[in-house]
Amino acid sequence: MQMYANCYTRYRMSEGDNPPVGLLLRAQKSGTLVQLILPEDNRQIYAAKYMPYLPTEEELKRELRLDEFQKLED
Repeated sequence: MQMYANCYTRYRMSEGDNPPVGLLLRAQKSGTLVQLILPEDNRQIYAAKYMPYLPTEEELKRELRLDEFQKLED
């Protein structure tokens, strides 16, 4: 994921953008894995939206608009 964050920084960021962060959420039989990737030497994280809990699967689907992506693939 660090590679993707670095590529985004080099090729996709616009002037004034904050550095990207990566968030990996994965469900396993033994529990849930959450991993956060930050740019090197980063001391602050800026968030457009703060949630004090992990959203449900349905909340994530609505937020990411997965239904719209599925329609485009069909």
